[in-house]
Amino acid sequence: MGGEGALAAQRRGEQRRSFSTEDRGGGDALHPQPCVIRGEVWLVCRLRADEGDVRGRRVEMPGRDSVKVAVRVRPFNKRERDAGSHCTVTMSSATTTIQDPRNQQARRTFTFDYAYWSHSGFARNEGGLYVAEEPGGRYADQGHVFRDLGQGILDNALQGYNATLLAYGQTGSGKSYSMVGYGPNKGLVPTLCERLFQAVRTNQDSRQCQIFFSMLEIYNEQVVDLLARGSGSRPPGGLKVREEQQRGFYVEGLRRVPCESSAQVGQLMEQGTRTRTTASTHMNASSSRSHMLIVLQLKQIFSKENMTKQSNINLVDLAGSERQRSSGSEADRLKEGTAINLSLTTLGNVISSLADVALGKRVVHVPYRNSVLTKLLQSALGGNSRTIMIATLSPADICYEESLSTLRFAERAKRIQNRAVVNESPTERLVKELKAENAKLLLRLGRLGHEGRRGEDETKELRRLLTHNELQIRAIQTLWEQHLQEALKDLEQQYATITQERRMMDMHPYILNVNEDPQLSGVVKLFIQEGEWDTGLTDTSPKAITIKGLGIQEKHAVFTNRERRVTLSPESGAKVTVNGRPISQRIDLQHLDRLILGSNSTYLFVGFPSERGGEDWSRYDYDYFQSELAAAEGFHVHSLCEEENPGDNSATQGQADPSLLAVFYDYIKLMPMVAEANQMSQELHKGVQFKLEIKNLAMSDSKGHDLEKEVAVRATSQENKQVWAWSKAKFINRKFLMEELYQGWVEKGEGGSRSPLPQELDPFWDPLEPIHLGSAHLWLQSLAFRIPLEEQVEVLGSEGTEEAILQTQLAPCSPAGLPLGEEDILIDPTELLGKRLDFTLVVEQCCGLRWLRDARDRGVQIGFRVYDSPATFYTPAVWHDTNPQLDHRMRFTMATVTQDFLGYLQTNALVLELWGLQAGCAEMSSSLEGVRTTAEGSVVIGDTSSLEPAVGQEPQLSLVSDLSSTLRALQLDLDQLRKTNSALRKENSALRDQLNTPAREEFARALKVFYHSMNSVRGQLQRLRRHKPSEEADLPGLRLFCGGTGAPAAGFRRAAGAGRRHAQAGRGRHRPEEAGALRDLVLTPVLNPGGGGKRSTHHDTPLPLHQWSLFLESSTRLQVFTPP
Repeated sequence: MGGEGALAAQRRGEQRRSFSTEDRGGGDALHPQPCVIRGEVWLVCRLRADEGDVRGRRVEMPGRDSVKVAVRVRPFNKRERDAGSHCTVTMSSATTTIQDPRNQQARRTFTFDYAYWSHSGFARNEGGLYVAEEPGGRYADQGHVFRDLGQGILDNALQGYNATLLAYGQTGSGKSYSMVGYGPNKGLVPTLCERLFQAVRTNQDSRQCQIFFSMLEIYNEQVVDLLARGSGSRPPGGLKVREEQQRGFYVEGLRRVPCESSAQVGQLMEQGTRTRTTASTHMNASSSRSHMLIVLQLKQIFSKENMTKQSNINLVDLAGSERQRSSGSEADRLKEGTAINLSLTTLGNVISSLADVALGKRVVHVPYRNSVLTKLLQSALGGNSRTIMIATLSPADICYEESLSTLRFAERAKRIQNRAVVNESPTERLVKELKAENAKLLLRLGRLGHEGRRGEDETKELRRLLTHNELQIRAIQTLWEQHLQEALKDLEQQYATITQERRMMDMHPYILNVNEDPQLSGVVKLFIQEGEWDTGLTDTSPKAITIKGLGIQEKHAVFTNRERRVTLSPESGAKVTVNGRPISQRIDLQHLDRLILGSNSTYLFVGFPSERGGEDWSRYDYDYFQSELAAAEGFHVHSLCEEENPGDNSATQGQADPSLLAVFYDYIKLMPMVAEANQMSQELHKGVQFKLEIKNLAMSDSKGHDLEKEVAVRATSQENKQVWAWSKAKFINRKFLMEELYQGWVEKGEGGSRSPLPQELDPFWDPLEPIHLGSAHLWLQSLAFRIPLEEQVEVLGSEGTEEAILQTQLAPCSPAGLPLGEEDILIDPTELLGKRLDFTLVVEQCCGLRWLRDARDRGVQIGFRVYDSPATFYTPAVWHDTNPQLDHRMRFTMATVTQDFLGYLQTNALVLELWGLQAGCAEMSSSLEGVRTTAEGSVVIGDTSSLEPAVGQEPQLSLVSDLSSTLRALQLDLDQLRKTNSALRKENSALRDQLNTPAREEFARALKVFYHSMNSVRGQLQRLRRHKPSEEADLPGLRLFCGGTGAPAAGFRRAAGAGRRHAQAGRGRHRPEEAGALRDLVLTPVLNPGGGGKRSTHHDTPLPLHQWSLFLESSTRLQVFTPP
């Protein structure tokens, strides 16, 4: 495959020759060019457009054939339906439009040869086929796709053209369904095989047809023959890809099986699928990261003309296209560093280069040789083949990026131009030419024998060519019947094996493999017969069930079948999970129990035939296993939704937040990958432990709104306690690199010598960076009243754990930095509008640092941003202390308080981010670019124009005299006002002395007490929210907790009452609005965290339990309302 035909070999510069009249030898109509294809030699003939072939027929002059591209969009899967996904793809005729879910105006439209709408408008008929709901409906079924694509491939092959079908798309987008299909909904491959054998049965009098079948897989740049037999079927490093002058690239030693029926092809595909399933287990490889190639070679022998036509049908199921984007690993220093991604990356580069060629651009080099896949697809892309690509799309909004990438890839592919020719060959002439070439090779060998060691390398190459030509002559002369008889013997053996397997299924219990790829699930059946059966890597015992995979021990577990009872006993240290829960002792197995052996070898236990009913086994898919495992660890959709909305029962009623479901599915997708990474780390002695985390699970922004949650992975070195925090995308990319490293280690053998890997290339290592530990919220509302605040705030980690406690201060001050007194406290925050506000933030101490408990050679810094400041400010780093004294002070100035800034103070908190430092890690520094400061060193926030001096405004001489006169008049008025003010001050002092307790000072003290108490209660409410009990048995403890929280609430109610009494006593001597504010000073839960909700009913008694629940369910924040 890949290099057949003369033009495939002509890409190299020394072979680029055109079919001119000179090439035809003086204008002969037919001049064959020799070409070796699949062990046989053919002559590729081209004719002038005005001349006939040897049988007198007109032959069309081969021209350029564009790659035809089809796009197909599938229905939502269960995961996308549960997540409430929206369709982002629309189709009209041959156009496909995709819309960005984040921007309704952003649309991209593409035009292809075919556009298949298979997303909706279908129903399942009695035979199980999916068909359009209405006659003439827009739904494109499997038959529709075959009529457009498969029939054209078949017709081209029968005419003697090479034909290729490429399936491209994101993992799970429907490639396998379109290519292979499920149940009665047969895909392109099985339908094509059926129609091919129907076609060759016609006109058997004038021709003899021979069909050969090959099946291979490319994973990690290694070629695996999926039809190979025997112990040597999987050589280390895979099969070799060779290149010959006329044959092009080919797989050396790839098995070609002659077939005489579509049923035989079907059995060979089952055999290949079984081999692929076993290979994915042994190599710890996912089928979504491998490419599968099926080659159907059609040979038509026309005996009367002594002429043979041969064509190759290449059916290619490419790996998931998200791998080409490195799964989003943009931030990884080792991006694109793995051979697993190499083939798809190179394929993209090849298609881009060929698309540029088609547009007339100058392209120096097309990188076919950079990967195994592109070598074998060389003829399909820009060579001797008629090629079709089907690009499959997921319509869900959560797959927008991948779907857009697929459409862009397909758009480039449709520009590629191929040059397909009919492959015809005079058989007898081929043998003569091969024998003549062998004679020349023997003559050259004789001459090289006298040149000593200098000619040894050339001698080896000549001997290899000589042997190869002999094999080709033998293959040409070998009768088809001999090939077929050998294949039929293999078929009989396979049939006997299948018959025996079905007989065993009716007699014994067994375990059935479950794979991430539905095509590979249910392929492997391991029977548990009477007695004890050792299970693991060992295959020496006569009663052994051999399972190979990551984390499987030599003797991993024992299955026992006695008295119609099956038990499972794990060996010491073996990882065995049943129904999501790890086991360490013998247990009885029940029908349809789910087993996980080692890191991720998943099996479904099928009990005795008498125990089997009409259950739907399809529900026990790969996701079911992982969801069950996550639930056993305490992580499931309901718990996640309860973390998001405590007390909200909608999640249990099937109304979970789609974004949370997306996080859950990401989590269960990564669970087996993390388990495998930990196992590889253990076997490679890397000493790195990986752990899944939900980022921002218990964290909120400055308004108290929950942050968007996402899955992350924390890696910890067990030796020196170094920690790395990796995003999902980065971990997936590293996992590929780990697999490549591990596979090389396995092939060399555990005891084999291996050169140490440089640290910068080690996927288990990264340069150290600061680790985000958590955040604390310091609410700013007191600044709106110019009240100083001292508070201890909790630093909460991503999952709600207490990481530290910060001792902080927030103090209004004068422009010079002096603290304001109680007389500066405001009753109405709107009095700040249009005025200047200065305040000081003090971070005094960080207590109880959890980060330093595991390792003392660590440090911390605290970062924060204020209002619209362009920079993040960081405290100086402190090291080796679990209770470090920070004493960090910063002053901020708002030149003119606006309504927006006042709203910011009343509804926002200052978020203090705690960052962990490690030995060798660079400290974080504040970037002061764009930051303005006052002359006193205060950081200016908001609009700074009012603080800037006017430039270029000099007083005009003509106005000086007028201004001087006005100034003298104002000075006289000022002296008079000073005298009046002095008299008023004396009178006011006398009145103040008559009062026992000034009401305004008491009111100021009441406000201070209130704000301190309010923040204390807020912290307690947040803790209560995190620890809200889910069972009635926990209610006594909650009541006890609420009793403790009643004290501060009662405290500031008493303060408010005292304020009311003083206000009443001082009524008539103070403003009535002050007394009204004191009278209505209350603790108010706000339903909207942003401050826009309605006030709840005021409470004059300690809150009962059900009212505390209301606080929790509404994400309570506390706020003071000042009546108008």
